[in-house]
Parts: sequence; C-alpha cells; structure tokens
Amino acid sequence: MSSQQTSTSNSTLFRNGLLFDGSGAPGRRADLLVKDGRVSEIADSIGTERADQVIDCTDKWVTPGLIDIHTHLDLEVELAPELPEVVRHGTTTVVMSNCSLGVAYGNQRTGDQDPVVDCFARVENVPKHVLRKVGDALDWNDSGDYLDHFKKLNLGPNVVPMIPHSMLRIEVMGLQDSLQRKPTEDELKKMDALVEKGLQEGYVGFTTDALPFHYLANQPNTRKQIPTQFAPFSEIKRLTHIVRRWDRVWQATPPKDSKVDTLRTFLLTSGLFYGKPLKTTATAAIDLHTDRRIANMGLYLSKILNSALLKGAFKFQCLSAPFKVWSDGVITPLAEEVPELRQLNELDLEDRDGRRKILDDPEYVKDFRKMWHKGKRGFTLANLKRILRIEDNVLNRRLDDMYVDQCPIAHWSGESLQMAYDRLRLWQAQGVGAKDQPEAEFFASFPKGEQDKPLDDADFFLHLMREWDTQFRWYTTTANRDPAMLKRLLFHPDTLPGFNDSGAHLTNMAFYDGNLRTLKLAQEEGMDVVAQSVHRLTGAPAEFLGLNVGLLKAGAQADVCVIDPSKLPAWQPEATVSYIWRDLFEHHMMVNRSEGLVSHTMIGGHLAWADGEFTQDYGKRPMGRCLRHRDHESEREYALSAAPEKLAAAA
Repeated sequence: MSSQQTSTSNSTLFRNGLLFDGSGAPGRRADLLVKDGRVSEIADSIGTERADQVIDCTDKWVTPGLIDIHTHLDLEVELAPELPEVVRHGTTTVVMSNCSLGVAYGNQRTGDQDPVVDCFARVENVPKHVLRKVGDALDWNDSGDYLDHFKKLNLGPNVVPMIPHSMLRIEVMGLQDSLQRKPTEDELKKMDALVEKGLQEGYVGFTTDALPFHYLANQPNTRKQIPTQFAPFSEIKRLTHIVRRWDRVWQATPPKDSKVDTLRTFLLTSGLFYGKPLKTTATAAIDLHTDRRIANMGLYLSKILNSALLKGAFKFQCLSAPFKVWSDGVITPLAEEVPELRQLNELDLEDRDGRRKILDDPEYVKDFRKMWHKGKRGFTLANLKRILRIEDNVLNRRLDDMYVDQCPIAHWSGESLQMAYDRLRLWQAQGVGAKDQPEAEFFASFPKGEQDKPLDDADFFLHLMREWDTQFRWYTTTANRDPAMLKRLLFHPDTLPGFNDSGAHLTNMAFYDGNLRTLKLAQEEGMDVVAQSVHRLTGAPAEFLGLNVGLLKAGAQADVCVIDPSKLPAWQPEATVSYIWRDLFEHHMMVNRSEGLVSHTMIGGHLAWADGEFTQDYGKRPMGRCLRHRDHESEREYALSAAPEKLAAAA
C-alpha cells in the first residue's frame, strides 16, 4: 500500500501473520479480519473474498496497537493531533498528563500569569514560544469540555488524559497561592469535588510529582518547584483516597532525596493500611550509572508493596533504552538537580547574555569549580561515594563520558570532550596538537590555568559554555548502560515498559521507539518472552488503566500493529535518532525513525501507516479517540468509536 491509498475500507484482512493477541498467550499463525472498525474474526484461514483489502503478513508479527504509558503529548496533540512520530512506531494509544502537568482546565491564564508555560517549560524542556502557541489553542476551562473537545480533532492515536495535580491546585488556589500556603478546608473540598467530577467524567486516573528538581520557568517563581510539590502528605492522601474509591490509577514520582518520604508516599498503595489497594504507577525503575543502588532498591520496594501482607497494586515504569540525554549547552534536564547549573537554566533559552554574565562572575566560577571537583580529588566521603557509585547526582562530570553532537568546530562531532581537552592541554604546553587552523584559533581563546598551570577540566567546560552557549550540543548516557540489568528491570513482573516521555524534552531525548526497543530485547530472549512483552505493551497496561483497547479478539476496537521481526536483530536504535526542524513548533526536535520495523499501523479500523508511509487521509480525518475509563464509556460512544468522524458529527 502506498500513501496514495486511502485508509477507508469497510473490511481489511491481515493474512498469515504470527498473531499475538495481547493476553500473553503464545503467538499463533492466524488471519485477522477487521470490519467496520472492529475485529470481526480471528481464524486459521479466512477467505480473501471476504475483505475489501488484504495485507500479507507472512513472516511478520501481528499485535494489538502498542500503548505508550508515559507521555506529555497533551501539548503537541493540540497543534498536530495526528501525532506522526507516535503512529509510525506502531503506537496507537498514548497516556498523557503525567507528572501532575496537563491542560484539563485550559490555559488557566490570569493577568500576566501563564501556568502552562510556567509549569511545562523547564520540567519538560519545551520552549516557551511553543507553549504559548499551545496555550492560545486551549479554549476550554472545564475538565469535561476538555474530553469532549477531542471529538473535534483529527486524532491519529487514541489519547488518554489524566487529572493533573499541579493544574488542579492552580485551578482552585491560583498559581501564586498554590506555591505559598496550604489550602483551606474549603479549597480542599473544591479539589475533592473536581477530582470526583473528573473521575465521573471518565478520567482514568490522577497524577502527582515529587521530584525535587522540577522547577517553574517564569519570574518570580524560577526558584520554586511546581505546585504539586507544595502539597502536604495529607492532601495527597485525601485526593488519592477518591482515586482508590473509583478504582482508578495514581501516577506518581518519588521524593528522590528522602527514602522515608518515598516509603510513606508509596504505602498509599497498600490495601492492608487503607482497606483497598490503590493502583499506583511510578517513575521509574532505572539503573543509574552514578548510583548503582537505585535499580535494586526499586525492585525490592515493589516486592514489599505488592506482598501478600501489604496488598499493594504497584507498578514501576521502566525505560527500555540506555538513558541517553542531549544538552544544548546547559539547557538540559540534567542541570536542574545541580544548583550551579540550575542557576543558568533559570534564564530564558534566548538569554545568552544573561548566562554569560553569570559565567563571568568570579564567585560563580568558584562555586562551579567546587561542584565540578566534588568527589574527584583527595580522599573524602564524596570521593568514596563516587568510587562506590553511590553519588547523589546523575551527571558524573567526566569529560570522557560526555560526547559532542554539534558545535562550531565540525570535527569535534562524535568525539568525547576528553579528546578535545587533551589536545588543548598539549597545544597550551607545546604549541602543537590542534587538528586544524579553526581548532588552533579556538584553543588560543582559552585562558591559562591558575598560576600558569594547565587548564583543568572545570575551566575547560566553563569556557565552552561561555563561548558557544547553546551552539555546544553534547550528550551523555546517565542510566541503563548494563544490558543484563536493563532486561531484568524491563521484564520484571512489578514493572511496566514505558517512561518514554514522548512529546517532552524536544531537543534532549527521543524514545518514541521505546515499545519497539522492548520487543527487540524480548526477541533476544525467545518467543515466550516476546508474547509476554506484547502483553506488557498492550493488554497489561490497558487492564491496569481500565481501557477498552489492548487486545485482539472478536468485537474489540481494531487497533493493530504489524512488525517485521527480521529487521529487529540488525536494528541499532541509537543510529536512527535525528535532529530535525519542525515547522509546527518553529523549533528543532529530536525524533527517531526505525525504518522498516513497523509495516502497518491501524487505529480504530483505519490504516494510518502502511509500507513506510502515512496513508492519504491520515491527519485529515479522525482515526483514534479520547479513551475514557471503560466503566464510564457510554454505550453510544463505544458503539460509535469505530467511526470517530460520526462521534464528531454527533457532538
């Protein structure tokens, strides 16, 4: 099929594929017939005369459409509801409004306050001009109207919004008060009522956040965290009790710097203490390079919470890839947990002069050098923690572990900073070592070290930020370097594959292919693991969230993904990442294009992606829909869901 072919067809036959139905059952050779947007029949053989179009799936896997459980696509879906980077990877359902951030209550602008910009810009590393453009498109102020407005959009995948706690606090208290005081009892009752209302409208859950390095982006609040972080435990407990009563899901992040608070927070999942388990999903089970304890601690905590004694319903989310993060100078999520880097990150992206002023301040340089060398010199507690890999911060501050992606000197691309630094030291000592004249001229701009000593690595990095600012684009891998530990996390019964952050961190990371990476790793372990992994990417999260998707069975919504498994072994995901200009955002964006892996993506019975191209009417008509919890999807909506354009017309 080519892009010239329309996606519309009354019936489609996926023929002779290895079908995984999403239940965890082994794959079996079968035909799958889709009719009027639903799975009509699955059988060993179905006559081709029964279908308007036939897709040959010989030697391919046929699975339910994949589910991305952790995205921030609340923003992009308002500007480009077809969500192309999602659909090309076989993902047909995206869960949004994670980490307490979303747009359920519209743009919430009052006076000069712009909460969407304030909350998203630094936490999710989305440029302010993009966020303002999104805010302009938000024309509702009610959580029910938000769900309904999706009927007007030409959705690509299905979308699953949740109730975001930071925006809930802003809605009830106002932005400034949500950061400065505790809510009154009347305000708590209003929050209760809005959560109750949202769950009654069909929201699948409620999201909070406790990571201490999630900061606001606008003055006067650039040194304050997002509103959810100011909520006392009693408020979280009260609101999640409503979620528990409705048997919905609470998505959370742990208070990173306090093991006691983490345990207290996540004990809210316990059926022993609270009478009924609270379905809880948390970010993230991850193997940090600087703290080797975190991964095992996460799995151990999950085991305790889900034990027969505590009776929890707890799932950590797990990224299925090495956690490779790009940085534009100091504009990076890695900067937020380091005060000396965070100070630079507080400024607007365009404020290069402001950053230069800070970088030239002798007192700042002194503080930066102290931070940079902590644990790297002498024999101190910090040094011992570094040796044992139990450090407090994620960024390890090693030049041989930081790589150049782009900078004004082209041949630095792909090199570690250590390689350039070694050449600089040789050039300063002997006047030789520069690869070419531009590099020699740049080396001449560096100051000498203290008392004419060779420049150390702290001053080297400072000079790069001074001279190049965001033209200096580099990357490092902070977690999930050990393939064996990654598989242990990814296939553990107490985790769910996800934490892809799709739609956020536009220039810092790209894990739209996270689901496919999971299947690549599963294939290495055998077909039983593949069947279980398909389940963990489809049926399992759908069941956990209470969604009417994720399975291939008669009567089910026809969300289908066709994968060519012969392409998986040779696929190198790190080599398919690209840095492109996105006209929609008027900004660069990182994407990954796993060419040839997914041959077809069907959403609600409509082919959206076929043989490496989007279909002709993809983006021109609704294919997916806004999914409400299955207990609250009206029979009318569910009946019409096979034809979203009818829903739009009926709205």
